[in-house]
Amino acid sequence: MPTMQDVPTNELINNVAEELKKIKEIKAPSWTVFVKTGMSKERPPVREDWWYVRAAAVLRTVRRLGPVGVAKLRTKYGGKKNRGHMTEHTYKASGNILRKVLQQLDAAGLTKKVGDGIKKGRIITPKGISLIDKVAVQMYKARPAAKKEAAPEKQAE
Repeated sequence: MPTMQDVPTNELINNVAEELKKIKEIKAPSWTVFVKTGMSKERPPVREDWWYVRAAAVLRTVRRLGPVGVAKLRTKYGGKKNRGHMTEHTYKASGNILRKVLQQLDAAGLTKKVGDGIKKGRIITPKGISLIDKVAVQMYKARPAAKKEAAPEKQAE
């Protein structure tokens, strides 16, 4: 059975974002029109459904990295700030956006909080794994037949 590693990442995130739009607990707040996604950005995102795309990317990251918190996600989604002729500095992403996304994913039952020891953070639930795998299977089955037959057979002489 194909998993999230067997399909292209960008397409998987976009398709999972479409599935997340159908879940009532995951909604973009009203302020998402005006906000930047981090210090390193100059403008807000151009894409109108960026909230769902970020939620899908966070869900994939939580599955891939195991117990993960807001601090680790801020580092992952951060970037370099263009400071003109000065050297670039690395800045973290907005913690509020990531925190709200994780809270919405928790409310939808796709992730849950764990840990009292060293490994604290969010992990993906079986419902979240099933959502990602269902989308991956659909994408894998929808691949063109040309890619499946890419390896030609050797001809006997």
